[in-house]
Amino acid sequence: MLYGGDGAAASFDVDARALRQALNASGAVLDLSIDGGQSTPVVVKEVQRHPVRGETLHVDLMRVRLDQAIHAIVALELTGAEDAPGARQGGVIEHLTREVNVQALPTAIPQAIVHDVSGMQIGETITLAEVRAPAGVTILDDPQIVVATISPPRLLPTEPETRIEAEAGLVGQTDAQGPEGSASSDSGSQE
Repeated sequence: MLYGGDGAAASFDVDARALRQALNASGAVLDLSIDGGQSTPVVVKEVQRHPVRGETLHVDLMRVRLDQAIHAIVALELTGAEDAPGARQGGVIEHLTREVNVQALPTAIPQAIVHDVSGMQIGETITLAEVRAPAGVTILDDPQIVVATISPPRLLPTEPETRIEAEAGLVGQTDAQGPEGSASSDSGSQE
């Protein structure tokens, strides 16, 4: 479905393979031409997929003007997590915010905003205020939203493991001696 801008809403069919290639190969803006008509710049507003097969069932496209900023949702990716001192010390990096709302010209909207976390220590938290968007892109979400944190490693008490191992040893001994632990010696003394 195509809508927005100066034109009327329009429905159209497209080959699934051609649609998949167009969505994978493009940036934020697609050039759409319906039935050989004039090309129109559009952005994908919504994609509906089959819940099991994952194939695209429906796409909503919105007409845009290339000289006017629009709002979009962009993925927020973290890099350098394995190199962070807190992660090397056994801390667990939690990536809490995975998408952000941005405003930019349609041609400036990135596929993702990438933030380096290679300097994070255990107990450190990164908020959206620390994330830098590319030139021409403004992040619209609250700057105090937590993006990532490194939690200290969780130590499991060793006592339950020791108790389980001891109980397993007793079970093994009971099986060797019989169900009561002394049944084999009782049968020998009755003769």
